[in-house]
Amino acid sequence: MQTLVNNIGPVLTQMFEQTPTFMALLRGSEHRFEMTNPAFQRLVGGRTVLGRTVAEALPDVAAQGLVSILDEVYRTGTPHQGTGVLFSMQAVPGGPVQDFYLDFVYQPLRNAQSEVTGIFVEGSDVTARTLAAREKQESEALYKGLFDAIDEGFCIIEFLDGPHGPDSDYIHIQANAAYARHAGIPDVVGQKLREMVGEEADAWVARYGAVLRTGEPIRFQQELVATGRWLDLTAARIEPASRRQVAVLFQDITDRRKAEQDLADLAATLENQVQARTAELMAAEEALRQSQKMEAVGQLTGGLAHDFNNILAGIMGSLEMMQARLAQGRVGELERFITGAMGASRRAAGLTQRLLAFSRRQTLDPKPLNLNSLTNGMLDLIVRSVGPEIGVETVGAAGLWTTYADAGQLENALLNLCLNARDAMPDGGRLTIETSNRWMDERGARMRGLEPGQYVSLCVSDTGTGMPPDVVARAFDPFFTTKPLGQGTGLGLSMVYGFAGQSGGSTRIYSEVGKGTMICIYLPRYLGDALEDEPDLPGLAEATAPADGRDTILVVDDEPLVRMLAVEQLEECGYAVLEAEDAASALRILNGPHPVNLLVTDVGLPGGMNGRQLADAARMARPGLEVLFITGYAENAVLNHGHLEPRMHVMTKPFQMESFARKVRDLVVRG
Repeated sequence: MQTLVNNIGPVLTQMFEQTPTFMALLRGSEHRFEMTNPAFQRLVGGRTVLGRTVAEALPDVAAQGLVSILDEVYRTGTPHQGTGVLFSMQAVPGGPVQDFYLDFVYQPLRNAQSEVTGIFVEGSDVTARTLAAREKQESEALYKGLFDAIDEGFCIIEFLDGPHGPDSDYIHIQANAAYARHAGIPDVVGQKLREMVGEEADAWVARYGAVLRTGEPIRFQQELVATGRWLDLTAARIEPASRRQVAVLFQDITDRRKAEQDLADLAATLENQVQARTAELMAAEEALRQSQKMEAVGQLTGGLAHDFNNILAGIMGSLEMMQARLAQGRVGELERFITGAMGASRRAAGLTQRLLAFSRRQTLDPKPLNLNSLTNGMLDLIVRSVGPEIGVETVGAAGLWTTYADAGQLENALLNLCLNARDAMPDGGRLTIETSNRWMDERGARMRGLEPGQYVSLCVSDTGTGMPPDVVARAFDPFFTTKPLGQGTGLGLSMVYGFAGQSGGSTRIYSEVGKGTMICIYLPRYLGDALEDEPDLPGLAEATAPADGRDTILVVDDEPLVRMLAVEQLEECGYAVLEAEDAASALRILNGPHPVNLLVTDVGLPGGMNGRQLADAARMARPGLEVLFITGYAENAVLNHGHLEPRMHVMTKPFQMESFARKVRDLVVRG
């Protein structure tokens, strides 16, 4: 303790030296330092202040108004108290200026005549506490801003015991701004379910109660009868289970449900008209049309399901990773997850506005085919279908290459093209079916939307009315038709187009008004024999210990956000991770020198090779490789109708990243 006074008692001296708060005694109207304790000396960086005025000893603090406050306390005799006051000063003389937050009191001292003779200063350095409180406030503001910015409705519910038994009711403890917009119920926070929608309560409690009990997330659609809205919902338990809380993410799909119902009603009406006007057609032709229609609808809905589940997986995964980072205090890493979730949310909002979204997801059973044999086998059916006014001619190439395609779908495509040719020749004409081998150089392949290489073509030509360019441009669009109402579904050519693309080829139209049309299907040449099922290898099912961070996982997904989240989670778990956006990139990695213990791949991949085909190709070079399919669109045909080969596994998007990590860990351990 520094002091200019020698008559202080030992008790007071000990108190000054040992107290954790800083103390100082100022004398006179100039506020001259007479005594300071060690805590005060540490605060001012050990400066020599005794005998000097505040303005002389601490000029940087005096400049911030300290002296004027001391003058006011000395003049009026009124104590002054400050809480969390910011002072900027050099903790070490000549060093950098630092910010300090202080709680302090200025207490005037009086003599026997009640005159103010000095000021006693006492206080605490609360910088750490103040900065921690500010950081917490900013973190909460960031979370609140994100919470309210999400387009989807979001709430957290907490179960409670009610008159119907344990966990028979719940209360809304949080809700974002979008909750009222999607659910139609304002000011939901603090409301109990049974007070809001008593007659519907049991159904909602059953749904969310199962999530609370099992920890398994669910996604479902349900009508909120109280507001007449249909909701698409996803629910997941908030850990630990003892919190009795469930998080719910949802959006209003009432308009979509109504549009689907209107479309179904319209489709039913159109179907009745088609049946009434085409009753004279053969039963086989009618069955074919219905099959084409269902396949096209399946393509449309399949693409929507795949895209939306990818988006939802990105949102859920981003929120989960953000929650983990907040719990770890790693707030500096939140930006990319926030950006990813917001981008995915905007894409989800735009998804319902897409006018053209048919996808290549129909069930295929490809096998080696000779197109000459297929065409000759269908010739009688084609002749009978087009009628006697039309002459049918086939021109089969000698030495025709083998292709690899689904025979049934290809027969459907050929018959569709022949029937379209027939309709284009109402007064009769000539129909030609031609096969040939095609070498595609880079220019020719680019014109047809193909990769350079060897292809087999199947072309159907007619001498009919032809099509103008604007009709050719739209001919492959689903539900587009130039035929009168009730005489065409507009699905035939879109099915042909989707089938060819899914088979690795393409379809092109060559037409001239008044002279006729030729439509060609291009399919890749097949060089090998049909693949046989690979036998089980002994010893592959035996579990081995993890490689302590040396295990390598290859993640393949064309959705960048989903791929980024999966890679982040796996790297967090200590794995070495490689990534690819399509099958071609993945095969380059698998054919390289990198060790790969587990292949994690989406089922629907761009580029003509799906996830199952990638897994099969990978196993040719790496027999017994563990494979985990992650998919937002469960394609039974791709996954062999759910009957997977040994060491192949499936997880359906969206899923919790923790469940994903647990599944990966199990597979790596057993592999």
